[in-house]
Amino acid sequence: MGYVRAFAEGNKEQRDLLGGKGANLAEMTNLGLPVPPGFTITTEACRAYLQHGGEPEGLAEEVTEHLEVLEKTMGRRLGGADDPLLVSVRSGAKFSMPGMMETVLNIGLNDESVAGLARQSDDKRFAQDSYRRLLQMFGATVMGIDSEHFADALDAAKRERGTDNDLDLDADALASLVETFKGIVRHQAGREFPQDPREQLDLAIRAVFDSWNTDRARLYRRQERIPEDLGTAVNVQAMVFGNFGMDSGSGVAFTRDPASGAQGVYGDYLQNAQGEDVVAGIRNTVSLADFGEVDRAAYDHLMSIMARLERHYRDMCDIEFTVERGKLWMLQTRVGKRTPEAAFRIAIHMVDEGLIEMDEAVMRVTGDQLAQLMFPRFDESAERTLLATGMNASPGAAVGKAVFDSDTAVEWAERGDDVILVRKETNPDDLRGMVSARGILTSRGGKTSHAAVVARGMGRTCVCGAEALDVDTKAREFRVRGGETIREGDLISIDGTTGEVFAGEVPVSASLVVRHFEGEKSDDDLVTAVSRIMAHADGARRLRVRANSDTPDDSARARRFGAQGIGLCRTEHMFLGDRRELVERLIVAENEADQLAALDALLPLQRQDFTEIFEAMDGLPVTIRLIDPPLHEFLPDLTDLSVEVALAEERGKVDEHSRQLLTHVRRLHEQNPMLGLRGVRLGIQIPGLFRMQARAILEAAADRVEAGGAPRPEIMIPLVASVRELDVVKSGILQVAEDVQTTRGVNLDFKIGTMIELPRAAFLADRIAASAEFFSFGTNDLTQMAWGFSRDDVEAAFFSRYFDHGIFDVSPFESLDQLGVGGMVEMGTAKGRETKPDLKVGICGEHGGDPRSIHFFDSVGLDYVSCSPFRVPVARLEAGRSVLANRRSG
Repeated sequence: MGYVRAFAEGNKEQRDLLGGKGANLAEMTNLGLPVPPGFTITTEACRAYLQHGGEPEGLAEEVTEHLEVLEKTMGRRLGGADDPLLVSVRSGAKFSMPGMMETVLNIGLNDESVAGLARQSDDKRFAQDSYRRLLQMFGATVMGIDSEHFADALDAAKRERGTDNDLDLDADALASLVETFKGIVRHQAGREFPQDPREQLDLAIRAVFDSWNTDRARLYRRQERIPEDLGTAVNVQAMVFGNFGMDSGSGVAFTRDPASGAQGVYGDYLQNAQGEDVVAGIRNTVSLADFGEVDRAAYDHLMSIMARLERHYRDMCDIEFTVERGKLWMLQTRVGKRTPEAAFRIAIHMVDEGLIEMDEAVMRVTGDQLAQLMFPRFDESAERTLLATGMNASPGAAVGKAVFDSDTAVEWAERGDDVILVRKETNPDDLRGMVSARGILTSRGGKTSHAAVVARGMGRTCVCGAEALDVDTKAREFRVRGGETIREGDLISIDGTTGEVFAGEVPVSASLVVRHFEGEKSDDDLVTAVSRIMAHADGARRLRVRANSDTPDDSARARRFGAQGIGLCRTEHMFLGDRRELVERLIVAENEADQLAALDALLPLQRQDFTEIFEAMDGLPVTIRLIDPPLHEFLPDLTDLSVEVALAEERGKVDEHSRQLLTHVRRLHEQNPMLGLRGVRLGIQIPGLFRMQARAILEAAADRVEAGGAPRPEIMIPLVASVRELDVVKSGILQVAEDVQTTRGVNLDFKIGTMIELPRAAFLADRIAASAEFFSFGTNDLTQMAWGFSRDDVEAAFFSRYFDHGIFDVSPFESLDQLGVGGMVEMGTAKGRETKPDLKVGICGEHGGDPRSIHFFDSVGLDYVSCSPFRVPVARLEAGRSVLANRRSG
């Protein structure tokens, strides 16, 4: 069908082809709603344009054909001298990217048609205002002129007339401003503003295509994990005018509150304004209720359409509309972005209203949203100094140093500071700072402003429209009217749930949802929604969820959070603190007797560690990894100790212990310790070490059995590359087990398995499975080995370049590299089960708590994932969502 579609030719299911905006414009058109006519240039055209560096063959002719139909429908000609047709050109990708790509309004105005528009509308001021808007938008987005040039000229025009409101500029003032803007274009772009309407249209279409690859668009896609190769559609639509006068205006509305999820309509309206004014926060808006007082007929029509759209989409809808001289026009609808609180509440409300089923409710929320609900909140009992209250645009509690521009936010965050980005209003170029900041605070705008929409999408705390703040970005400070001044670097706290802004650092406390998981009773509807959704996800999921835990307290907490065992207990963490000296004695032991004495001293301490963990996890499996890191990590740094000994010798105060210790540190020093004497190699080199740990584990299990418990230890041998390595260590553990069971007169339910964290182990998993009773993939080290990366070095060294070039869309340490590392997990699992069909397989790396990785692990048949205690609810939810997603697609 070519590259262009009329609105009537599409529907909401064609987001891949028409983009979200185009698909929904088509849907509203086919529903018979009042949508200004137009057409969509497909994402296929954008991809062809970006691939070949120019418009694909035939696109210009198709645009001409559809433009002629539009002109005939409207009875006007684009840029006609007497009664001009004006159009908007808007981007619209498959996934919403608010403010990240370009929009140009009023295409078709020039020095001649502006006079025709004035005559046709009988309003010279409106015509000049529309022309200056075109010049400003076109100059910035199409010709690449810094928007500050236009903003400064507009501010100067308002100052000249003694006002801070652009509505006070009359027709003559706006005509003068038009000439000023044309001069800015001439000076900054080196050419005149194009007077040919078709040239304007063609250049605007290309600018939208090009905006797919702007830095801010690429950053947003990386932040939201949107694929780079989708491209954007372009929507060309007949203009309707909200800036016709006080009987006109533009607004944005939600069918439910996007911040809280409360039922009832929410939104903003701005009289005598075009849509970009609303989202930009240039003037503060009024509520939809106030709109009802201004224009009851248009308001009632809007309410009926909003109700219809929500029933049709079976979801909360985000709507953009314009009123032109009392007539309502629908410019856009989409499923609205919402906060985590709103997502859970709305999902359950819609179940109770009969709009969706529980399966769908679980699919409407995400593990990332649940994680955000678990973030701390401000302690209401703490002393607080209130500075101002604005719109509660995106919930959460954020504390940081006030900064006043995006670059400073990025710079300070990179050096480790928590920052709050403070602006009069944000614009798309602020995205880098918004990503780096803990929270966003603006003095202008409402819940539908750019700052609010983007912050909600990213899960950033945000307070908008705090009108009591006078933000001076040049002086790098804001003044509270009638109060104090906050300067750059001063600590502030913002509450995105209440809209409050506080001076200094406000203490935080556990969130309501965390307290719910800890067992606290609550009748709050958010807790109810989370509880119902989690129960349904648990009922649907196949994957079991364990926790990574090294202490009894963490183990008990993990169990309260729903963990079904421990997937990784790291024994090396038990050797730190006061026990480091005992490990040191083991390392410097000159003979076997000294070595055994050190191990005997460690044994009761290790046994007590495991006894308490088995008690917390009674009846559930506990996978305990024998010591993995190289022993030098328990010794002083080589350089520091060398300097200490040298200085002591220089002063004649020789410390024999330090000198002896230095000898051992030098002996154990390795150029690449992560590939040296560690894991199973250490257990073979110092066999008493692993045997001591195994005895501590099994004696603790025997203690629990004698106390009436049901311990289920799983002893995991790390860094195995050869089945023979596993056999050597396993035989020693079995000897210990036989001794403990005989001595104590108990039968212990225990397993011996291995961690698969080397590529060789994955390739030879069929052989290793002959001796292993379980596999646990250590995806942290497996990722390092597969990529040849040292995690501690590479993330800061060059990952940013890899993101810029599209090599990564997310760090492989954050979300599993499914093709490479995931391929080894899939292969290792399949090979292991060829040898042992009932082989239990899990994963205990950090990827066990990552939503996208969890779906992959479910798809390749792992039995469980293991993650930090606070990620356990997230993993439970995502494991359920994975099953439901497969049902939906299958």
